[in-house]
Amino acid sequence: MTEEQLPLFQVVESEHGAAPARLAPRSHLQQALAGFHDYMLTQGMSEHTVKAFDSDLRLLAGYLGAATPIDAITGGRLEAFLTYLRTGRGVPCNAKSLARRLTTLKVFFAWLAQEGTLPSDPAAPLVHQRVSTPLARVLSEAEMAQLLEATGRLRSDVSSPDARPYLLVILLLATGIKKGECMNVALGDLDTSDAAQASLFVRYGSVKQRFKERKLRLPPPFAQVLAEYLAQYQPKAKLFECTARNLEYVLDECCKRAGLPPRIVSFEGLRWTCAVRDLRGGMAEDDLRRKLGLSHISWVETLEKLKRLTAPAL
Repeated sequence: MTEEQLPLFQVVESEHGAAPARLAPRSHLQQALAGFHDYMLTQGMSEHTVKAFDSDLRLLAGYLGAATPIDAITGGRLEAFLTYLRTGRGVPCNAKSLARRLTTLKVFFAWLAQEGTLPSDPAAPLVHQRVSTPLARVLSEAEMAQLLEATGRLRSDVSSPDARPYLLVILLLATGIKKGECMNVALGDLDTSDAAQASLFVRYGSVKQRFKERKLRLPPPFAQVLAEYLAQYQPKAKLFECTARNLEYVLDECCKRAGLPPRIVSFEGLRWTCAVRDLRGGMAEDDLRRKLGLSHISWVETLEKLKRLTAPAL
């Protein structure tokens, strides 16, 4: 792994939920659904997400029968279930709903396989039908260079140096943290005692969100830029003691100064750029999932989009 890829180098806490001991290959589907429900709760899923996945799996249980042994569920039976959802249920199922229900199947059976309850994943061969949701616009290497050059000029301006834009950009490109996570970074969460091993600890106050906590590597220049920023802005507790909207304005201005298309330099855009860069650089998929602070459930759709973003142009 090259230094430029800024990989995750330590994950602080494992987020895997153990499969209930009662589950076995011949366990009934209804038992597995109850175990999966408990697993989702341990992952800190939102109430909306848990309800949606439970609802999708109840449809599966209604179609196959709640007493069906889980090792009797084949890829062919799952394909038949999807056909039933499309044409046999008598209730319209739009492309977006069908894609979500397919995601539910993939996550549920991947969980059973990962926990060793099933020897293989019958949902793995199922193919997502493309839904016309736009992909994120990620920066090319040349555009990243333009952005870093523009923010570097602001940092070194002899009349009024401003290290904040450069600090913000390298932080987001290195870590891929979300806007909310960025706003919650406390000064104590940063360790720059060794510039070559500088790191950020992403913290969560809620016990349900603790699986998202992680330790992320920062690039070697971060320590020096941070020192400049602290001298200029003198924050007391948080790294950025301003509103998120204020930082969005900073990113917009960086975009303009770099001569890039409007609105492509954003928290979301830099998060996706970081992820695409790491995946292209050879980071293992599960390491990238943990670096981004995503559960297995959220990762399914994210990984599909990342693969589309990294696919060679035809």
